[in-house]
Amino acid sequence: METTVVGDRERGRTGRTASVVSVSTGTYDYETLVVGVRDHVASVTLNRPEALNAFTVVMRRECRDLWTALRSDDDVRVVVLTGAGDTAFCVGIDRDEPFTALDDSPALYGTSNNFMYNDPGDDLGPKSNDLWKPVIGAVNGMACGGAFYLLGECDVLIAAEHATFFDPHVTYGMPAVYEPMKMLTRMPFGEVMRMSLTGDAERISAETALRMGLVTEVVPGDDLAAAADRLAASIAANPPWAVQGTLRAIWAAQDL
Repeated sequence: METTVVGDRERGRTGRTASVVSVSTGTYDYETLVVGVRDHVASVTLNRPEALNAFTVVMRRECRDLWTALRSDDDVRVVVLTGAGDTAFCVGIDRDEPFTALDDSPALYGTSNNFMYNDPGDDLGPKSNDLWKPVIGAVNGMACGGAFYLLGECDVLIAAEHATFFDPHVTYGMPAVYEPMKMLTRMPFGEVMRMSLTGDAERISAETALRMGLVTEVVPGDDLAAAADRLAASIAANPPWAVQGTLRAIWAAQDL
């Protein structure tokens, strides 16, 4: 097993499948994530580039474990989340795994009834795991479908020029439900509806995402990591209690 140097973001881009991250609360060994901590910033890379960083049961569990661990790591003030490679941030659930409630395997849904199941991405994101530290999503390519479980729970999104956003559910005969719900606070209602109803027929470009407010910055792909790091450093330089209190209050206001 290879060991990741703390703070080494390049390791995630190589497509290697294992990592060790040392933070103040201990050492974490992941199969699908590469994590590093430097200067109060945790860099988290979804590391399944051979599958366009689609999430599996293992990735879901590892994300949940990581978000929970980072809650109590006072050395980490900000998180930067991205995907390995430059083709995709994440394309949602890995369809090579059992994914319907009617399959014999309970690996994802844990029930035999399509109307009563645990959604496979309902605890994938940081906020769903009560991590109330700023998360910057650096979108480095395609982001579609189940990727919105993650993007919808980031606090700030920036994108590479070649990034695209879409939801292909209806194209494949499935209702688009949970994923667009996550995006209702990130995009105008009409844009969410258009994306959800057109399926794979239309893709939102990075520039269009910037215009509608989905992302706050668009940069060349080679500059994405540096742009995310600059923003993270700017946030991390502020008193953490003030930052976390502000973040929690603004998220809570969405329920008013």
